[in-house]
Amino acid sequence: MHGVGERLERAGADETVVREWLRGLTCNPALSVTVLRRLLEFEELPADRSWLIWRKLDAEATAVAVASSRTQHRLDVAENPSADADALARLAHDAEPRVRFVYAVLLREFGRRIPAGVAEVLAGDKDPRVRRMIGGCEGLSPEVQDLLVSDEDPAVRAAVLSRDLWRRLAEPVRRRLLDDPAPRVRERIAELSRAEAEPMALTAQARVAHADATIRREAAGDPQVPFVLARRLANDPENTVRLALSMREDLTEEQRAAIAVEVPDSDWVPRPRWIQERATDPRTALRIAESRHVGLRRALAMQPHLPPEVVARLAADKDPWVRRDLCDHCQDAPHELLVEIYATAEDRGWSALRYHPNFARPGLARFWDHPNHRLRLAALDDPQAGPELPSRLADDPEVGVWAVRDPRLPPDELLRRLTLPGSAFAAAANPALPSAWMHQLIDLATDR
Repeated sequence: MHGVGERLERAGADETVVREWLRGLTCNPALSVTVLRRLLEFEELPADRSWLIWRKLDAEATAVAVASSRTQHRLDVAENPSADADALARLAHDAEPRVRFVYAVLLREFGRRIPAGVAEVLAGDKDPRVRRMIGGCEGLSPEVQDLLVSDEDPAVRAAVLSRDLWRRLAEPVRRRLLDDPAPRVRERIAELSRAEAEPMALTAQARVAHADATIRREAAGDPQVPFVLARRLANDPENTVRLALSMREDLTEEQRAAIAVEVPDSDWVPRPRWIQERATDPRTALRIAESRHVGLRRALAMQPHLPPEVVARLAADKDPWVRRDLCDHCQDAPHELLVEIYATAEDRGWSALRYHPNFARPGLARFWDHPNHRLRLAALDDPQAGPELPSRLADDPEVGVWAVRDPRLPPDELLRRLTLPGSAFAAAANPALPSAWMHQLIDLATDR
């Protein structure tokens, strides 16, 4: 395109535009590894700090971020849930204790696969906080567990103790831990002993009569507790207990209706295992969809896949939460319902419905001039719309930023938007932006 470099160079004289370029590039999903590496060299980027936490990173991009000389970048990539586990392993040797700690924390919190040799490295870390975190991870080898259970720090010894480890330990080690000078270690062992003994000690009758409402609620919904015994909870003072009872599989519609329950006016309901197991059986699922018990219908609507006739029934349900749960959880929710809920929902979760697999469909472009700005935004999800659609919406005060980020935007219009304050950010975030242009934007920003 004629004069691209000159036009960008003139726009680069405006500091506001340059800052928008850099911020937009951090949001661009099509960054090459070379562009990412150059962005990471900036001492300060005018971007939300979370840009590196939430962008998709493959193994090569993860390795580039992990190798950054800036501590904050390494901390951020450690928090990225999509980061490659093997590339992240370098963080176990990081010179900065904070980085090693965050890496160990998120190995545990994310349940990440621990690459070979990493657990051994972190179990020998000089920072006890790191050893404590790795001690709480699943899947540690017996050798690493034995090392941590003898750690000099009592918090590390307590963190690694689990029921399975306690059962495996040799008798001399068990005796030593039982006499551990640290109260927190002895308390952890006592906690494990209680957890192991309580389920065996409580009979079904004891669970139904237990003072703890949580235990009564679990008993009420447990199919192993005979209904003749569980029905005693029909008049329980706790609504959650009665609700769990009313959602058992072995009740008739009349028996359910006889239990006085209040189903919360929200998307929270118990999710009985029997509904999860039978949701794909057409006859059983249709019977649940036709139940008078709204809690059962909501729980069914939360299943990832349902037979077509069941989906149709739930999509027409009179309860708004049944319809909403179907859109939020079921991959088979119908397009028409998704668009309806997307356009009218009053909570903050409405925007996520755009990413449902049944949302983007031909025909959405008809909403390009709709008074509801959400529907104008939805118009951009029409897979058959041409470049005229984002061009038409680029100046829309409410959805223009998304139109400028649309890869169908014509190249000449994309270039023009790169030179305009207020549009330069969205243009720099457009995945159709040529790599050569990205590098020129960084060159101009670097030369300032």
